[in-house]
Amino acid sequence: MEEAATSEGRLELGRPAVMFVCGTLVYYHCAYRQSSLVSLISDVLIVLLCSLAILGMLFRQMNISVPVDPLEWQLSQDTANSIAACLANTIGAAESVLRVAATGHDRRLFLKVTGILYSMSVFGRIASGATIAYAGLCVLCLYIFAQSSLMINRFTSRILRREPAPGTEK
Repeated sequence: MEEAATSEGRLELGRPAVMFVCGTLVYYHCAYRQSSLVSLISDVLIVLLCSLAILGMLFRQMNISVPVDPLEWQLSQDTANSIAACLANTIGAAESVLRVAATGHDRRLFLKVTGILYSMSVFGRIASGATIAYAGLCVLCLYIFAQSSLMINRFTSRILRREPAPGTEK
């Protein structure tokens, strides 16, 4: 049972590490090279296309069948509908919150929205969007790491329950 938890913990520790590396590369591309996000996406697609073409030629030279045919990659109608529905729900929810906040009926919501928009404006003046997004990604990776780490979970549960350390008596 502990082996399963350890393997799941390793899987969960890999995700924030991959997210952190990808975020670092995106931050480097956008912030230091002063390139746009469109440039980043096109660079990534060029690298993927060239890599797949080289692998395809290598497989063909070695008389190995290509494991996946890129011509068969298609987005199903259900997947396209679910993506469109998710996007519409997100935009609709944001529009609904802004409409209620703008009417003035809910003062708490109005103050929350105003406070968030003002703090985003302040952060936007202090740092670039790429820097703020990268900082958010770092915080997210640390959160995922902390949630999945067995040692941290055991330590925090011991502190929260105020149990004595192993080997000590009450």
